[in-house]
Amino acid sequence: MTDAISFRRMTLNDLDAVLEIEFAAYSHPWTRGIFTDSLNSYECWLMFDGTQQVGHGVINLIIDEAHLLNLTIKPQSQGQGFGYLLLERLMQRSLELKAGECFLEVRASNQTAYRLYERYGFNEIGRRRDYYPAVGGNEDALVMACTLFD
Repeated sequence: MTDAISFRRMTLNDLDAVLEIEFAAYSHPWTRGIFTDSLNSYECWLMFDGTQQVGHGVINLIIDEAHLLNLTIKPQSQGQGFGYLLLERLMQRSLELKAGECFLEVRASNQTAYRLYERYGFNEIGRRRDYYPAVGGNEDALVMACTLFD
C-alpha cells in the first residue's frame, strides 16, 4: 500500500474494471446490470492505490440510514488494510449525507469480512436465512449495524 490512496465516484466508463475485480473476488458477483442500476440510485465509489484501482463500494442512503450494499477489494490486494480504508471512506460519506446508522448483510461463511466489520464497530443484529445464492443451494446472511460518529 502506498500513501497515494484516493477515492472517486464510479461512472459507467469504469464498469469493465469494476466487473473484472468483482468477478475475481466473488463466486456470485454483481452483474453489469446491477452496477448500472446502482449508478442511477446509489453512491458508488472507487478506491485507488496510486493509479491502480484496488476496490469499490456501494452505499444506499434512505433518510438517516445507510446500507452498505457492496464492498470489494481485488483478491491480490486483500489483507493489506484496503478494506478498512474503503469502509472508513464509505462511512465518512454516509455521515456527510446525514446518516446516523449503517446496516449491512455479510455471508455467514465470510469470516474475513465479518471481522473487518466488527473491527470497525459493526455488531451482529440478526440473520437472514438462505439470503445468498451459494454453490449447492443458499447461504445465510448475518445482518450487522453500526452507529456512525464524527
